[in-house]
This record gives sequence, C-alpha cells and structure tokens, in this order.
Amino acid sequence: MFWWQDDVGQDVRVAFTDRGAGNLALHTGDDADAVRSRRAALERSMGVPRGSLVFLEQVHGTDVADADRADRPAVPTADAAVTATGVPLAVMVADCVPVLLVGEGPGGSVVGVAHAGRRGLLDGVLERTVEQLRGRGARRLTAWLGPSICGGCYEVPAAMREEAAARIPAVAATTSWGTPALDLRAGARERLSALEVGVVEPAAAGSSCTHENEQLSSHRRDPGSGRIVGLVWRTAPREEGAA
Repeated sequence: MFWWQDDVGQDVRVAFTDRGAGNLALHTGDDADAVRSRRAALERSMGVPRGSLVFLEQVHGTDVADADRADRPAVPTADAAVTATGVPLAVMVADCVPVLLVGEGPGGSVVGVAHAGRRGLLDGVLERTVEQLRGRGARRLTAWLGPSICGGCYEVPAAMREEAAARIPAVAATTSWGTPALDLRAGARERLSALEVGVVEPAAAGSSCTHENEQLSSHRRDPGSGRIVGLVWRTAPREEGAA
C-alpha cells in the first residue's frame, strides 16, 4: 500500500502510496464505491477516523485550502491545503510532484500538502503554500518530495521548455532519447530551497519516476492507472516510558 512512509517527529507521519493501495481518485472514471472503499482502507492503515482524510478537487492552480475552517467544503477546490489542528491531508498525483510540508508551530505541528504540476509549479503553488504555513506561525519547514515523472521521461515541445525555464531555470531538461523535457522535481527543489525550506527526497524500492516504475501511477504511461497519494497526518503521541 505504501511506497514509503516515516515518522518525522512532532507526532507527524508522512507517506506516499503506490498502486497497491489502488486508484484513490474519484475523477478518473473508476467505480466511485470502489474508490471510497479504498480510501476507507487507507484511513484504517493510517489510524485516522473514517472520512477524516481531506482530498482536494485539484485543478492545476495555486489556491490553498484552509483545512481548519469550519465552513470548508468536504472536498475543497484547490491544489494545496494546510492545517494547524491535525486534519489528515492527501494530495493526488500520477506524474506531478506531491509535496508534503511540516513545520513547528506555536501550538504544535503545522502541516500542508501541495500538488506541483507544471502549471501550478510555474504559477507559484509552492510559494503560496509556504506563505500560508508561515502565516500560521510555522518555523523550520521541511518538504518531502514524492514520486513523480523524471526529467528523462517528461518530453515536452521545445517552446514549452523555453517558457518554463524562463520562469524556473532548474526545470529545463532533456529526455533520455535527446528531446526537450521538463524536470518538475528539480524545479520544486529549487523553489523550496529559495524559500529556505529543507527538502527531503525519500528513497524506496524501485525508481521514484512514475513513468518508469509500474508500481506507481503515471497518466502518461497508463491513463487508467488512476492516482497515488501523498499523505501527512498526526499520530497519537506516545506515552512516556512506552517501549
């Protein structure tokens, strides 16, 4: 079910699923009841209440949902979300970069997720998310970059590469067969570093490139593979003296 997961301190856990968890998106033509059943199984594995995991209606934009608002929609239309109260958050991907962020806040951890696809990355979704987290008092932010298509596989027209590189030079890449490409992970890394956010790129079994690793979802390789997700949530604090 999990491609990688870890306890990162402050009673916070971060994880990325693989295709063993099944398609977790409701917008890909899959049976809705089956998707909801998979989401419930995922919540059980996480140890969070059923129905508490917040998914987003992702539109390749830069809006950041406040998961703590009492009047927020059950499924916010946004490409990022933040919480200071421990609401479990999910971000769906199938080639784009899933970004999980954790910082120290005045009352405990402040966390967020972001969907860094080409358009959102170039338009500033990471900057908007970091701004919202710091507005909540987050300090010492760290970001985890999950599985995404690599620069050696993400072929684009030359004009698109030039346009993207004019905004974030680090995204310019070349495919393994010599054609223009984009490296979204390198772009996300550069943007986060410029924002003074620590960056962690977890290593797990197999390639972290969604296009190369068939255990991961890739829209380019197989549009029917659905979506994997990045997750950040609070775990129950351990009692003192517990083994």
